[in-house]
Amino acid sequence: MPDQPSQPQPAQPVESIRVRPALEALPAYVAGRPPADDGRRRFKISSNESPFPPLPEVRDAAIAAMTGTNRYPDAAALQLREALGAEHGVDPSQVVLSTGAVAVSGDLVRALVGDGDEVVFAWRSFEAYPILVGSHGGTSVPVPLTDALEHDLPAMAAAITERTRLVLLCTPNNPTGVSLTTEAIEEFLGSVPEDVVVAIDEAYREFHDPRTVLDTAALFRRHGNVVVLRTFSKMQGLAGLRIGYAIAHPRLARALSQVTVPFGASLPAQAAALATLEPAVRERLDEQAAWIRSERGRVQSALAAQGWELPASQGNFVYFPLGEDSAAFAAFAEERGVVLRSYGTDGVRASIAEAEASDLLISAAAAWRERADQR
Repeated sequence: MPDQPSQPQPAQPVESIRVRPALEALPAYVAGRPPADDGRRRFKISSNESPFPPLPEVRDAAIAAMTGTNRYPDAAALQLREALGAEHGVDPSQVVLSTGAVAVSGDLVRALVGDGDEVVFAWRSFEAYPILVGSHGGTSVPVPLTDALEHDLPAMAAAITERTRLVLLCTPNNPTGVSLTTEAIEEFLGSVPEDVVVAIDEAYREFHDPRTVLDTAALFRRHGNVVVLRTFSKMQGLAGLRIGYAIAHPRLARALSQVTVPFGASLPAQAAALATLEPAVRERLDEQAAWIRSERGRVQSALAAQGWELPASQGNFVYFPLGEDSAAFAAFAEERGVVLRSYGTDGVRASIAEAEASDLLISAAAAWRERADQR
């Protein structure tokens, strides 16, 4: 049958709407790129996703909740907030849920930051920070990392002004993986005015060495301007369901509940998150996190043996500070079976995933160094 002639497309109407000028200056969020669809087997290790599928109890809870999705979820998410309150030793009213830790970060900006108010954060850090700040009329104050790719806390303290409303500390830091200590944050808080909120973003907490992990609970108890951000996307493997939360002191918790999107935590997400808190499920999730830590150690040791000098990551990823060679290295690795996340001219992040993916990453890194040595 001959091809039918294409139908002319109707002309688009002229748009005369006015968008906020601030949007023109916003960087675009760049998600981890999926593998090319060319028939070759590649591993996507560009998005810090869990390599483990949902545990049966978690999957079953989400599926069972689907039978009620013709109704709105519990807007208060009371059952989940009660469970999280008990886990963190706070009143359920101090737990504020939304669609992932990134959404909770956005709620913090909405609740605290007016036009021209400032938000201080390390850079490079989580890519969404400047987008969230700028989209709500705030002013980003990025403070460069140290030469060791750590938060420069003295410089961050010096960057605080009368217009500062919020400080964001990502630990372990995404994408570099370097973490902060309890003592360092305690000292930093002594330099921060009490009316400036300090958010400790712990999206990758469960992958930290348990022996040295941040004592966030103690910091929260001692300081009325500390808020803690957590997610179910990483260790719990619920990235596709989008759910995270803040642990806040009462006044800030109320403010967050005022600005968060109503019904943000969907019915399946609430059910799945609640299932991950069951003791038997938690035990298996802890085992998976321990495997990630062990696999990260294997990758780091292999790369060190090749001569790489990488930051000591405590996340479920490793970071190559390659500067101008970042894009070239990412393309080089993709040809060898692993899709990585390149950050402009700063570096490249590789998630810890299946052992086969790790082997391909190690092999690609060795080939890159061998090629560099032959130049």
